[in-house]
Amino acid sequence: MKTNTTSSSGKKPLVPREFLLPFILITSLFFAWGLANNMTDTLLAAFKKIMSMTDFQTSWIQIAFYFAYFCLALPAAILIKKTTYKTGVVVGLIMFITGALLFYPCSKTMVYSHFLISLYILAGGLSVLETTANPYIILMGPEETATRRLNLAQSFNPIGSVTGVILSKFFILSGLATHTAAERAQMSAEELNNIQSGELNAVMGPYVGVAFVLIIILLLIVFTRMPKASDDDSSLHLAATLKRLLSNKKYVSGVLAQFFYVGAQITVWSFTIRYAMRELSVNEETASNFYILSLIVFIGARFIFTALMKYFRPIRLLLFAAIMAAVCCALAIGLSGYAGVISLVMVSFFMSLMFPTIYGLTITGLGEDTKIGGSGQIMAILGGAVITAIQGVVSDASGSISTSYIVPLACFLLVVLYSIYMEKKHI
Repeated sequence: MKTNTTSSSGKKPLVPREFLLPFILITSLFFAWGLANNMTDTLLAAFKKIMSMTDFQTSWIQIAFYFAYFCLALPAAILIKKTTYKTGVVVGLIMFITGALLFYPCSKTMVYSHFLISLYILAGGLSVLETTANPYIILMGPEETATRRLNLAQSFNPIGSVTGVILSKFFILSGLATHTAAERAQMSAEELNNIQSGELNAVMGPYVGVAFVLIIILLLIVFTRMPKASDDDSSLHLAATLKRLLSNKKYVSGVLAQFFYVGAQITVWSFTIRYAMRELSVNEETASNFYILSLIVFIGARFIFTALMKYFRPIRLLLFAAIMAAVCCALAIGLSGYAGVISLVMVSFFMSLMFPTIYGLTITGLGEDTKIGGSGQIMAILGGAVITAIQGVVSDASGSISTSYIVPLACFLLVVLYSIYMEKKHI
């Protein structure tokens, strides 16, 4: 990678030399929240077994997680508007660490709602980090390479995701007892309590371990000189900013597209383990291998699509990816066994492009409204809570996890419509 201000061909650099170290440090956060996001996805399967819950009841994990994203994104944007991006990063990491450490007392109280509160705090920290880091990466170089730069940083997010699922596989899912819900219902209170205590200790371990790693990252960022990248005018005119953003059709359509895309992504991944268990008659630990495979495919595709952006306009790649994701989702509904599972895995290949591309297309060119505008994209992550709950209801009502994938299918079709709209606008 060239690090001079411009290459010999006159092309703009992806990351200028003076921003290289800060870019690496902030990109490490993409890995960290990918790890946290996808460890959380496996909790649906874990708590379904530990506490004999329905799919809708387990979806409260995602409701708590992604509702925190919605609640904290705008305050995070205001914080970095009034201070600096570095301040936002530090605050986000402190909340992330706090939420993760709280898993220890939760494993002792053994109360589901306490875990939900811990996840809310943890995810609030992730919301602050994403609200801060995404536009920070956009600003670490020329505007012409902003979308490519964000795609590169986001490429490390699924690497963290795979790490999170591997941690879950070996430390959480492998720690679950084999007893079914019916068998647990026949146990004495003391016997069931002992089993659940061991399982919840398995859930707690990876989160506390991650917290200590995050403390090291926090210290590195605190003691590293980071670009200020703050506004010359830190005064906040929120009403005027929101009015400009809400009157910007390109921005509003991007936020809506992100809402439905994130909803689709979270539902596809949240129920992948359950889908594989149902179609292949395997347990949670074995089924998690297909979730890991999905994330590996996602990683490879992210780098492929980032490279293709040198030759194709991002919006055209987004249109192609959304169509193919919808097709793969339909195949997962219509097929069974390994054919259905592989179709579901391939959805991840085409999802890989979507979040950073929609984000980049939406906030590029917002100027002084970038920070508040970026928070709208993070608030759209609420789709992960809303759409996951809807899929949980459809799954419980239909008695079929495969039928419930009609929900993300509909979301991908809405992203197709967004892509067509943006293509007509010649974006």
